[in-house]
Amino acid sequence: MKLKHLPHCIALTAGVLASQQAAAGDLLHWQNNSLTYLYGQNFKVDPEIQQTLTFEHVSGWSAGDLFVFVDGIKYNGDATNGAGDSHTFYGEISPRLSFGKLFDSKLEVGPIKDVLLAMTYEFGEDDVESYLIGPGFDLAIPGFDFFSLNFYHRQTDGDRDGDGVWQITPAWSYTIPVGKSDIVIDGFMDWVVDNDDTYHANLHFNPQIKYDLGKALNWGEKQLYVGIEYDYWKDKYGIDDDSFLGDEILDGTDQNTASLLVKVHF
Repeated sequence: MKLKHLPHCIALTAGVLASQQAAAGDLLHWQNNSLTYLYGQNFKVDPEIQQTLTFEHVSGWSAGDLFVFVDGIKYNGDATNGAGDSHTFYGEISPRLSFGKLFDSKLEVGPIKDVLLAMTYEFGEDDVESYLIGPGFDLAIPGFDFFSLNFYHRQTDGDRDGDGVWQITPAWSYTIPVGKSDIVIDGFMDWVVDNDDTYHANLHFNPQIKYDLGKALNWGEKQLYVGIEYDYWKDKYGIDDDSFLGDEILDGTDQNTASLLVKVHF
């Protein structure tokens, strides 16, 4: 399958997972949605101060799982990005097909709980479209609520179109009881391990550290969180400032910042 056809496969997979929800509830096993507000400073490449509103959806289906998020980003004051915009958006659609579920068979070996076909479509304003596909694994690691590990072949589009690179993406969640409530540490890491002509190897580490305020106030657990999101991104957007940008961005493209966070689940 050519990677250029991947958006159609992702759309078809997401459609299969999401279709006939009302008529056939057995397709959908569970779902969760959330809205997150973030305020942070010291961002690189883009304007320094940003406010972000993020919608997230995650669900489990009879054939696999689905994760979707969309960021709406506002730059403070009169600041604009390289395209001259004072705001932008970015999102990802990530369906995974479970071979264990599809073949009604346990594919458990050591810490591996399931083997999946993982796909992601990245989209947004300007030249950001990318298509990813590869094997995924759900792992049973003591103490973690979940731990997944996906290996992608990544193909960028538009002016960045190249031969493709490989990306390793772990995602996790870990809960620590604290007094009357819990602290949840969850997040992901995208590690692009090699280069092509237009996209440089980079590492994006993005955990959230959240306190379950709703549980502490007896409003209901896993509904209202406050905390911080840490964001470390070496060679942000796959831009190597040493070889590509030179003096255009004097403070470089390595991002190291944190944002205040409020998150509501529904």
